[in-house]
Amino acid sequence: MAVAKVRPRKQSSEKKATTKRTRKQSSSSSNNNDDDDEPLNKKLKSNGKNSTNKNDEVKDEDIPLGQLEKTKSKTKVISPKEEDIENDNELTLSQIKSNIDKSIQIEKVSNSSDNKSLTENEEDSSEYKWWEEDLDDGTEKWQTLEHNGVLFPPAYESLPDLVRLIYDNKPVKLPAQAEEVAGFFGAMINTDHAMNPVFQANFFKDFLAVLKEAGGVLEPKNLKITKFDKCNFQPIFDYYEQKKEEKRQLSRTEKKALKEEKELLEESYKFCYLNGRKEQVGNFRVEPPSLFRGRGKHPKTGSLKRRVYPEDIILNLGKNATVPNPPAGHQWGEIRHDNTVQWLAMWKENIFNSFKYVRFAANSSLKGISDYKKFEKARELKNHIEKIRQDYREKLHSKVTFERQIAVATYLIDVFALRAGGEKGEDEADTVGCCSLRYEHITLTPPNNVTFDFLGKDSIRFYQEVVVDKQVFKSLKLFKKAPKKSGDQLFDRLDPSILNKHLQNYMPGLTAKVFRTYNASKTMQDQLDGMEIKLEQPVQEKILLYNAANREVAILCNHQRSVGKNHETSVQKATDKIEQIIWQKIRFKRALLQLNPKLKKTEGKMFEDIEDLTKEKELEIIKRVTERDLEKFKRKFLNDNEKRKEKNEELLPESQLEEWLDKVNKQKDLYIEELENDGKLSDEFMEKVSKEDKLRDKIHKFEQRIINANLQLKDKEDNSQVSLGTSKINYIDPRLSVVFCKRYNVPIEKVFTKTLRDKFKWAIEGVDDNWRF
Repeated sequence: MAVAKVRPRKQSSEKKATTKRTRKQSSSSSNNNDDDDEPLNKKLKSNGKNSTNKNDEVKDEDIPLGQLEKTKSKTKVISPKEEDIENDNELTLSQIKSNIDKSIQIEKVSNSSDNKSLTENEEDSSEYKWWEEDLDDGTEKWQTLEHNGVLFPPAYESLPDLVRLIYDNKPVKLPAQAEEVAGFFGAMINTDHAMNPVFQANFFKDFLAVLKEAGGVLEPKNLKITKFDKCNFQPIFDYYEQKKEEKRQLSRTEKKALKEEKELLEESYKFCYLNGRKEQVGNFRVEPPSLFRGRGKHPKTGSLKRRVYPEDIILNLGKNATVPNPPAGHQWGEIRHDNTVQWLAMWKENIFNSFKYVRFAANSSLKGISDYKKFEKARELKNHIEKIRQDYREKLHSKVTFERQIAVATYLIDVFALRAGGEKGEDEADTVGCCSLRYEHITLTPPNNVTFDFLGKDSIRFYQEVVVDKQVFKSLKLFKKAPKKSGDQLFDRLDPSILNKHLQNYMPGLTAKVFRTYNASKTMQDQLDGMEIKLEQPVQEKILLYNAANREVAILCNHQRSVGKNHETSVQKATDKIEQIIWQKIRFKRALLQLNPKLKKTEGKMFEDIEDLTKEKELEIIKRVTERDLEKFKRKFLNDNEKRKEKNEELLPESQLEEWLDKVNKQKDLYIEELENDGKLSDEFMEKVSKEDKLRDKIHKFEQRIINANLQLKDKEDNSQVSLGTSKINYIDPRLSVVFCKRYNVPIEKVFTKTLRDKFKWAIEGVDDNWRF
């Protein structure tokens, strides 16, 4: 693996002699009320003063109602009294927590609610511009809420009687419950997951449990399935492959009918009424049963995700809302009326005993408000970051291990955008963050080089060689001092909750996660400030620069991805496309010379590339172009007849297809004839392009297409191992992307998809090109 050499970003107190942008932003006071810092028409009323203390990993709304803490608090952490760094190892993590808990001072904050009640007559969600109103920072999320519950997956359809699991060379008839689970594995026996011994073991364990619950094998009686190696799932695989092929072979009309049937079934679940306004629901479907796959080397991969029933589901509705009817023969697990949370339904899944939620869609007002507050919270950090950095630099020299660990952890989170991390159970993937780093996860190389190597979120490897502050290096060396060994915690006095409580001394609601959002957005702002873009540049060049800036953020946040299976094919197609455009450009240059041979002397440089393609390469391109066009007309013939069939119109005869294909083959013969005549174009072609200015215009357009295609290919290659979507959607303030588009005349749809334009409508309409993070 290529080693990423990363140096810490210079902190703003050390930047006094750098760029003009930094001089404008450094040391800005908390009282700074410049217009540029007011992103929307209205500021948050409380400016975060009523924020609840939260862990980086846990949100209040993600916890069942009975477990929620009802008190909002501001904390002040009192450090343990000083003692020598070499002799304070007897202070345990639980003692530190106890000391901190005793020192927390709680201030009860009353929550005001100034929002006006919304009635049935108010605007639809597409017209509701919440960002132009005062935002109440209280706990109440809504006044009224109505919805139609959740959509369950279809019931299991048993396999045909002749399709059975083979065990020890004998066909076996299974109860429907066990047959369904066997089908999950059988349908994927050709995948890498099914080859994984851990996946196989977990699947087989759960399959046997379900088989036992269902009463065992039906036929042959008294047969017991005990060994995975004796199971043959091939008949099940073949059956499901056949079903897939049948689905692919459906006519356009049949596919359309199935789609309409599906949409009709889903229609009543897609929307709800929030405070009388129609708003979109996000994931209204209950997850179907399946085998858990997981990322990386997950210990639970292959385990059965069991079917969820209405009895497992808690619905959340307004008190006066009509409770939707559960499926026949069932009843809901519970009905709640909790307007302090933003979920509509929830249930507990069996793999991790965690809760799954049905929430509002990304373009809903509540989700928009949540996103806005998240980025404003990160933006608020710029008023406190200098104080935080000054404090942790001082505490790097502390003689108290606890204080020094907090300082080093804060440094790593701030400078290298590490996640806070948290404790993992034995049945969870071994992923870590800053606070849960172990002895073996860092390698120290004097004078101040540190190599990180661990599995981060989603089992993505974090591997970087970085240069750290000398005092940080010295502290890490102490944290690894004997008797510590492999498997021991590096930060044995810390966990995310302790760190976050400490951070909230500087700013209400500050957590390690806010640093990550702040530094991602700050990095993007710095990238935009350094761009040198001319308005007349092609849009594709501007997008390339935008993606390069986004990539810097993705690298900072370690947003990696494995190269896709189809990446090589995709690159080859793009390369072929460029070759075809070059070939067409050369043909038109030949035509220009054929029209005016004198140009060879007067504009010789223009025609230097005419001999760039060999005859063999041109023949290869002609073959590709011909195959592409033949396939295009075959598809056109099928699609046109599908449309005619829908409208009860007369179908195109086969002779029409033959005519189209014959035309393509005749064109191929003309191309080959050109080659045999040393590039001389046919009289028929020359009649079509008889004017020099038209030929020059065509050549210019081909050159622009070549430039754009090469830019797209470079972008594809550069981004093959970096996930730009995660940083763009979740970490970079969307207003920065909007500023880029407005400042350089880039259509917003080049940066945000339709879904993202709906999600970030508040950002698109709320700022101009002078806004700054």
